Amino acid sequence: MGDHQSRESQSRTRRGPSDGTDPKPVAPGFLEATNRRQKVRAAGLDPNHWYPVEHDGAIAKGQVVEVVFWRESVAVFRDDEGRLHAVENRCAHRQLKLSKGMVQKDKLVCAYHGWQFNGCGELAAVPHETFGKKAPACKLETYPLRVRYGLVWLFFGDASRADATPMPEIPELEGPKAWECVPVDFVWNAHHSMIIDNVSDFTHEFLHRKYKPFTDARLTRLETVGDAVHVEYDTKVGGGKISGLFVDRARIDTNSMKLCYEYPYQWSNTDEKIKHWCFVLPIDERTTRTFFLFYFDSFVVPFTRVKIPRRMMRPFLRLSNRLLVQPLLSEDGVAVEAEQEGYEAHWDAPVAEMNPAVNAFQALTVRKWDEHLARERSRREEKERARLLRKQRLEQADADARAADAAVGGE
Repeated sequence: MGDHQSRESQSRTRRGPSDGTDPKPVAPGFLEATNRRQKVRAAGLDPNHWYPVEHDGAIAKGQVVEVVFWRESVAVFRDDEGRLHAVENRCAHRQLKLSKGMVQKDKLVCAYHGWQFNGCGELAAVPHETFGKKAPACKLETYPLRVRYGLVWLFFGDASRADATPMPEIPELEGPKAWECVPVDFVWNAHHSMIIDNVSDFTHEFLHRKYKPFTDARLTRLETVGDAVHVEYDTKVGGGKISGLFVDRARIDTNSMKLCYEYPYQWSNTDEKIKHWCFVLPIDERTTRTFFLFYFDSFVVPFTRVKIPRRMMRPFLRLSNRLLVQPLLSEDGVAVEAEQEGYEAHWDAPVAEMNPAVNAFQALTVRKWDEHLARERSRREEKERARLLRKQRLEQADADARAADAAVGGE
């Protein structure tokens, strides 16, 4: 990853009017922030986790797409044999984005001069005259990649930590009796922390008065355990006029819900029968791609206790996503984008948050970003110490050589 700390310490101002007046200050960066709200709205997410970046089915053979994590651009491409690769999104020649190029067999080809890179990030071919020179030994950064739950996942941090870093485990979505799930995603112009606040804070039921996914919520548990914030609500789940008809209330207790912000992911659980995960991909300080995985043990035919056959669940979920889930979540999108605009205009207004769960979510995000920045500082300091040590050894070797030469000359 790049130098997050130097980015966070940069001063930021909004341009003022063209009349020459002073520019208006904008929200501070993480290191300059003076309260938790300012810090959380400037914090990134630790890259040393697995993040979904695209639907597996959205990348065809011979296709390349750009994905971005906290301004870091990556080219993900599928070769002619169906294998996925993720490489730094730049040609080593003139720095064009490789995602603007094309895939030829198992190579990613730059659109400008046709330089070809393999899935390991190595320069594989230069198609034009090389003027008697050998091709440069270029190698782009690559990223560990996995496909799971219908999504492509990347590890943006220290690649040596990828294998030992766990991914979200969703046993219901794997195996011969897997529940059906059709992921949906959105790109919202809002900081990732606003989305985490939104999906676990049930005080905003007014926003969803049309679809009523939850009503009459009362917080009954709030506990931070390690890197997870657990909350529970007594609430009426799935009360929509249409969606509520498909819930098997004879088998499912829909009077409470468990939720957790299990950094950097979020999930919910209603009586082990209705579940979801929310994964945020922070593109930059005010843009986030959000993936939702809703999955259900079963639905019933309205006004009966007859379960919808499993073979019908996938087409049913696709229709449900289009008619109910996406319109519902779009309400959240409108809200968090408006919150982002409001924060940018009034970042220095007094904090007026009443839900203690939101405070706990924000505290966890701030702590984890602090920890990441501390590790980055330590890594840079260690790198600088190693550089200075190498310099000292070279200077000492040079001094020893000069002394030896002088001794020989004196003889």
